[in-house]
Amino acid sequence: MSRFLAACRGEEVDRPPVWIMRQAGRYLPEYRRLRQQAGSFFALCTNPHLAAEATLQPLRRFPLDAAIIFSDILLPLQALGVEVAFSENGGPRLPAPLTTPQQWARLAPSNSWDSLSFVGQALAQVRRHLPPEVALIGFCGAPWTLACYLLEGRGSSDWAQARRAAYQAPEELGRLLQTLGQAMGDYLVWQVRAGAQAVQVFDSWAGVLPADLYQALVVPALQRLLEQLEGLGVPRILYLGQGQHLLGAVRHLPLEVVSVDWRTPLAYAAQATGKGVQGNLDPAVLFAPPEEVIHRTRQMLRSAPPRGYIANLGHGIWPETPVEGVEAFLHAVRESP
Repeated sequence: MSRFLAACRGEEVDRPPVWIMRQAGRYLPEYRRLRQQAGSFFALCTNPHLAAEATLQPLRRFPLDAAIIFSDILLPLQALGVEVAFSENGGPRLPAPLTTPQQWARLAPSNSWDSLSFVGQALAQVRRHLPPEVALIGFCGAPWTLACYLLEGRGSSDWAQARRAAYQAPEELGRLLQTLGQAMGDYLVWQVRAGAQAVQVFDSWAGVLPADLYQALVVPALQRLLEQLEGLGVPRILYLGQGQHLLGAVRHLPLEVVSVDWRTPLAYAAQATGKGVQGNLDPAVLFAPPEEVIHRTRQMLRSAPPRGYIANLGHGIWPETPVEGVEAFLHAVRESP
C-alpha cells in the first residue's frame, strides 16, 4: 500500500508521505559521478539505464515515499518539432524561439512519442525496481510554463516576451496553450502506460500572470490537459510557483493535489482549492543547522491539513544543499505523529 497514493486521494495515513522536488540531482555525490559518466545532462536524460539509475539513487540513500522519473520538462518539445539545447552551464535554451503568432500556429501535437522512448523505458525499469509501497511519479511542464520558454528561448527573471504576448495576442496565445495542453496530456497518458502511478504538472512560472489572465488563458489549457487522464486512476498534482493569488482559479480543475511554495500557507491552499496540498518548506531552510531544519519542518507539519497532505519543499532542492539538511528534514517528517 502506497502512503503517497493514499494521501493524494485524501485517505487517512499514519504520517504524511514525503518526497523532494528534484530529489535526483547535483546535491548527491553519487549523482555527480553518474553525470560525469554520462558526459552531459542531455546524455543522462536520454539514456534509459542512466536515467533510471538517477531516479533510484535518492531512494537508496533516503526513506522517501515516492520517486519521480529523471527527465526535463522541455524534452517533449522535441517531439513537437522544437529544437532544445541543454548547455552545461547556462541551462536549457531554444535556438529558434517562437516569437510570432504565425509560428505558434504551426506548432502541432505529436502523433507519437517514439522519439522519447527512453523516458518510457526508464519508467518501466524504475517501476520494476521500486518496492510496491513507493510510488512512481511522471511529470510534464504546464502549458504556460512551456510557452514561456518557447517565446523567450531561455530562462528569464520576468518572462517579458510571454507576458507581453498575453496582452498583445491573447487569442493566438490561448490557442498555443491549448495545443500544449493537448500534447502534454497525451504525454502524461503515455507515461502512465509506461509505469507512472501519479503525475505532476509543473507550472513553475504561473505566478508571473495576474489571476484574471491566468483564469482566461491558462486554466482552459490545464483543463484540457488534465481531462485526458480521467479514468486512469492516477492522482494529478499541479505545482503553482508563486501562485497564492491563483488558487481560486484552479479550484474547479480535475486534479487531486495542489503543490505550493513557501509563500503560500498550507491551510489556506487547502481551504481555497478544496484539494489535497503538497509542500512547502523553503529549500533554503535545508542549509540551516539540523536542529533548525527539524524545528521548521515541524512547524510546517503543524500547519498542514490533517488529510490529503504530502510533505515536500516549496520548490526544487538546490544543488549545493548539504545532505545533512535533507536527512534532518526527512527525520522530522518520518517522526511526526
